[in-house]
Amino acid sequence: MLWTSPELDTVHIPSKIFQTRGLSEERSEYDITVKLFLLPQASFQEWRRYLREAIGAVLDEMDVDSVDLLIVSFPGVTFDAASEEGGGCGSIKIEASDSELMEAVVDAWQEVEMFQSRGVALKIGLAEFGRERLQAFLPRTTRRPKVDQINVRDCHVLPQSMMLFAKQEGIELLTHSDCTNILPQGTLRDILDHGDNGAGVLAGPNREDKGLEGDVTPEWVAKYTAVIRDRGVIENKGYFASAELSR
Repeated sequence: MLWTSPELDTVHIPSKIFQTRGLSEERSEYDITVKLFLLPQASFQEWRRYLREAIGAVLDEMDVDSVDLLIVSFPGVTFDAASEEGGGCGSIKIEASDSELMEAVVDAWQEVEMFQSRGVALKIGLAEFGRERLQAFLPRTTRRPKVDQINVRDCHVLPQSMMLFAKQEGIELLTHSDCTNILPQGTLRDILDHGDNGAGVLAGPNREDKGLEGDVTPEWVAKYTAVIRDRGVIENKGYFASAELSR
């Protein structure tokens, strides 16, 4: 069984791959980026807590006080290039409870703004926001996102209308190819169970497969990278993930 560290009602499970904590050079030599995926199974009401947990985990791992860029990816928000141009390539735009989703996003963004005001995140951004969603969101912020990260895996070219709008609003458009559903519930259980590559934390079907009992619900995933500025070399990268165990 993989070593775990219990803390009150939390169990910390380290990676199987050993990685040196912290950075080898001065903090000023690095660009540190964190992308936080808030997962669809988790509660809207807990988003602000998830933000604090995730950024705290990365700061501790890097042994730093700040990150250069924090990007937040909200569930239920998918960029649709077709809707931007009235046709062409693009992914399906999810509209489930859109007004409720926007209220939750605005509330969580206040936590992101606090990170920037305290110097914890020097630049803040979000992911998959198209022009219409940005037009609704931006007036409700006190600190605007400086980055909008778009998944163009299926399209490859950003719509001209989106590029023009972002330029007018002072938002840098970045691209990515991250998986939309980065940690499905079944995958998480495989990671934690007694399989060949599992951590052996959860109880299995066999009597000898002892462990925690219950269902696991993924809450968030934080992806982080530390790049040495002058050389463009990634020195440190990895993921943190959080899940709730219900019995």
